[in-house]
Formats: sequence, structure tokens, C-alpha cells
Amino acid sequence: MMQQLIVFYIVTANLLGLWLMGSDKQKARKKQWRIREKTLWTVAVIGGAIGMTIGMFLFRHKTKHLAFLFGFPLLSILDLALIYFFRGHILVTDPVLFPN
Repeated sequence: MMQQLIVFYIVTANLLGLWLMGSDKQKARKKQWRIREKTLWTVAVIGGAIGMTIGMFLFRHKTKHLAFLFGFPLLSILDLALIYFFRGHILVTDPVLFPN
């Protein structure tokens, strides 16, 4: 049960990150109120960095800002490393996907 909640959290955080990047890009195009950068960073730090990074390149949003251009991918690498390190606790270990 706990494993399912953790996987749900990771997936949800990353989908939220992807959606936020797309939404903020759309708001920027329409010259509307924008999502605060602090909010974008918060979502990335709490586990949504992979979605934020994908969204950044998919929507070509914030790619000229070096803090985002390097920060989100670095946080994504950290997220992936943590997922890999805790894979036995997070995911049902599949020997094909995660060999010892």
C-alpha cells in the first residue's frame, strides 16, 4: 500500500510539473498573470523536477533562464537517483528492469 502511495505521489508531482510549465507558457503567450517562479521551483524540489524538465523542453519555456535550464535537469537527475536507490522500497522490484 505504501509503495502505491509513493508511486502515486511521484507520478502526480511530475504531471503537476508538466502541467504548470505548459500553463505558464500559455499564460506568457497571452500576456496574462503568470505562475510564480517560486511555485515552479517548489514543485520541482518536492519531486516534480522530471515533469518540469520535460515541460520546459516540450513547451520551450524558461529555456533562456540558466537557473531553470540547469537546475531542473539537475534536480531530475537527483530524483532519478533517489528513485533508483530506493527502488526496492518504492517499486515492486523487477529483476529485468533493476538488476542487482
